[in-house]
Amino acid sequence: MAITPPPVDILPNAGLLIGERWRRDSSGGQYQHIYPATGRPTLDVAMAGVDEIGQAVQCARKALPSWKRMSAGKRRDLLWRFSELLEKNAEDLARIGTVENGAALSKARLHFGAAVDQFRYIAGWADKTTGEVHQSWPVPAFDYVQYEPYGVVALIIPWNAPMHILGATLAPALAVGNTVVVKPSELAPYSSAKFGELLLEAGFPPGVINIAPATPLASEALVRHPGVDKVHFTGSGAVARKILAAAIENLTPVGLELGGKSARLVFADCDIDAAVQNAVSGATSISGQGCLLGTRIIVESSIYEEFVSRCSNLLSATILGDPLGSDTQMGPVVSAAACERILGVIKSAQSTKAGKLVTGGQRLNGDLAEGYFIQPTLFADVDNRGALAQTEIFGPVLATMPFQTQEEAIALANDTKFGLAAYVHTRDLKRAHQVASDLEAGNVWINGFCFCSTIPFGGVKQSGHGRTGGRQGLEEFSRTKNVWIAM
Repeated sequence: MAITPPPVDILPNAGLLIGERWRRDSSGGQYQHIYPATGRPTLDVAMAGVDEIGQAVQCARKALPSWKRMSAGKRRDLLWRFSELLEKNAEDLARIGTVENGAALSKARLHFGAAVDQFRYIAGWADKTTGEVHQSWPVPAFDYVQYEPYGVVALIIPWNAPMHILGATLAPALAVGNTVVVKPSELAPYSSAKFGELLLEAGFPPGVINIAPATPLASEALVRHPGVDKVHFTGSGAVARKILAAAIENLTPVGLELGGKSARLVFADCDIDAAVQNAVSGATSISGQGCLLGTRIIVESSIYEEFVSRCSNLLSATILGDPLGSDTQMGPVVSAAACERILGVIKSAQSTKAGKLVTGGQRLNGDLAEGYFIQPTLFADVDNRGALAQTEIFGPVLATMPFQTQEEAIALANDTKFGLAAYVHTRDLKRAHQVASDLEAGNVWINGFCFCSTIPFGGVKQSGHGRTGGRQGLEEFSRTKNVWIAM
C-alpha cells in the first residue's frame, strides 16, 4: 500500500505566537517534525527557550486587564466567530491533524469536530455565568460570591488529540476572561499554530493567546513563572510530577488530566456485537493512543471465549495503512520511540507468559516498513496484576480476562492506580446503575460511547483531578471571590 505524501503546503508556519507576532528566531532552536506514516521529515518547528517563555507570559499579562474587563457578550461573539472559521477550514484542519500525529483521517475529523462543538458550546456559556447571594449573620449584611478568571493560564497539551484538548481547555479559559500561553507538544505542533492564526483572524486581541512549543527547560520555566496564575496539564503521570514540583515554588494551582488503564466490563446479557465493536475501538482508535480508551477488558466467563474470538477476528480485519486514505481505519503510532516501546511491552509479555497472544503483536513491513505501524494486538487470560493490565501502554494493545461474579468484576476493574474512565455492557438497568456507582472512575459509559461538550470529564486517583467540559469546565478556569457589605 502506497503512502500519500503529507500535504506540507497546508501546514502552518510552526513558529511562536507571542502577542501578535509570529517568530521563528527563537533561542530554543528547531525541532524536526517527522510524519509517522513514513518516518520522514515534514517541516522544522521553532522551539521557545526560557527568554521567549518570559516574553509570552509578559504579553499575556499585558493583555489581561482589558480582556478581563471586556463584556461577556463580546467574548461570546469572538468565540463564536472563531468556531465559524474553524468550520470554514474543516478539511485542512483534519488533514493537519493527520500529518502531525498519524491519526487516520476519519479520526482526525472527529477530533476537529469535537473542537468546533466545544467552542460553540462554551461561547453559549460565556454570557450566562452568574454568582450567588448568601445569608449572613449575626449582623445584617448583603453577601455575594462572584466568579472571576485566575489571570494568566498556562495550557500544556499533548500530541494525541491536540485539537480536541484545545477545545476542552482553551475555550473555557478564554470565555471566563483568562489570557493564555499554550505549550503544544513538538510532536504535534501544527494544529495549535493553525488555531493561533485563526484566533487572530477572528479578532482576538494580541496577547490574549500566545503559543509556544518549548524545550524541557523552557517548559519548566513556564510552570515556575511568577506571572502564571494557573497551569492545566494533559499528559502522563511522570511529567505531571515534574510539573507539580515546579509549581510548588509559587504555589501555582495545577489542573491535571492524566493517564488511564480503563476497564471495560462485559456481562453475559449484553449486546455482544456492540460490545465487541466498542472493545476493538480501544486498540484502533488513534492506534490505542488515548488516555480514556478501554484497553483492559473484563468479560463474564460464560461468553469469554466467544468474545475473545470475535475481537480477534475484528482486529485482524482492521484496515491499516495510509492515514490519509479514505478507507483506512488505523494509522501508525506517533514516533519511532513509541513504536519500539510498545513492541518491547509486547515482547516482554510473550517472554514472561503474562498473557496469551491471540492476534497481532508485529510491526508491519513492506510498503509500510518505514512508518511506525503496529498490528492491533490482543492478549487473553491476562493477569490483572501484571504489566499488561496495570501499565498504560498507549498503543494498540488490548488485555482480556474473565470474571465469575459482579463483585469480582468490580474488584478487578478497581484494582489499578488509575481512575479516568470505565465502560459497562449489560442489558440489566439495575446492574448498570449499581456497577457505575461502585466503579472508581471519573467517567462511566454504559452500552456505548459519546464524548460531548456538555459532560464533565476528568479522573480520580492517579488519573488526575479537576474537570473539563460542561459547566464544570468553566469552573476549572474560574475562582471565587466573596463580597460582604454591612447593612
